This record gives sequence, C-alpha cells and structure tokens, in this order.
Amino acid sequence: MDFGRLFVITISTIFINNFVLSRFLGLCPFFGVSRKMSSAVGMGLAVIFVMAMTAFVTWPIYYLVLVPYDITYLSTIVFILVIAALVQFVEIVLAKTAQSLYQALGIYLPLITTNCCVLGVAVLNINDKLNFVEALVQGTTAGMGFTVALLLMAGIRERIELARVPSILRGIPIALICAGLMSIAFLGFAGFNLK
Repeated sequence: MDFGRLFVITISTIFINNFVLSRFLGLCPFFGVSRKMSSAVGMGLAVIFVMAMTAFVTWPIYYLVLVPYDITYLSTIVFILVIAALVQFVEIVLAKTAQSLYQALGIYLPLITTNCCVLGVAVLNINDKLNFVEALVQGTTAGMGFTVALLLMAGIRERIELARVPSILRGIPIALICAGLMSIAFLGFAGFNLK
C-alpha cells in the first residue's frame, strides 16, 4: 500500500480538486443547507457517509460484476441505484435517531440521491483507475472536502445574516458571490505540486 499516494489523493480531493469549489459538483445541497451551521454539520456527515459507502460498494460491483459480464454500459444506472439505496438507509437512520436534524435537512436529504457529487465519486474512481483502497480514500475525502466547503459557507452565511446587505443581493445572490470568492481562494491550492 502506497501511503504517499493516499496522502496525495487526500490533500488533492479535499483542497486542490474540491468537488464543490473546483469541480462545481453538488451545488444544490451546498446552497440549500448552508444557511445554518447545525444543519451543515449534519448534511456534511451524511454526505461523507454516503460518499464513502458509495465508493465501498460501487468499486467491487464494477470490477467483479460489470466488467466480467461485459455490461459496463450499465454502470451509471447501477451506481444511481446504489446511491439511492444508501440515501434511503441514511434517511431512515436519521428519522429514527436524530429527528431534529432530519427535520432541519428536510428535502435536501433525499436530494443526496441526485447529488452529482456522489455519482461523481463513483464515476471518477473508475475513470481514474484507482484500486479499492484508493477509491475508498477518494470517496471519503471527497465527502470531507464537501463538508469543509459547506461549513465555510455556513459560517459566512450566518455572518451575512447580521450584515447590512443591499436588498437586491440578499439570499442566493450574495451566496453565489461568496461561493465564487471561495472558489477563487481554493484555486490557490492548484499551485501545489504533490508527487
């Protein structure tokens, strides 16, 4: 096992190629759940779990089922079904164990199913030809990168609620401007050369 390569995947996925701020995936829950820090934490943890489990489940399905039977053209449909099942599992667990968080996430929890960030992890793991451990690390750290971006945005938006913002910029417009500035800031990590 090459720990150096796992370290590179970790840093790259969290900061350099952040799925939200660099690849622009998963923007719907990013803007929808970043109003309060408490709901952002819950959503971030749910996304980390779903992305890690997606990587854990889709990699063996692809290489042990789809490739041997030469039905890789079904990979997108299979990945979506796996993600939907995992999100249903998370939704059931949250509804039973954390009712307030379940209510706070509202419609955005089922939206993880259609979160292109989660599907992106499954597809990129295959396209990048990662082995199982690397795919699992990329899935987990992609969720962590999503959570970092979500928490930063939630902190900014909570402060913006107290600021004097012109009425035309309140809500999503100022959130889009902040997200753009965050994306530019994260672009600074692209200068790192990790080998």
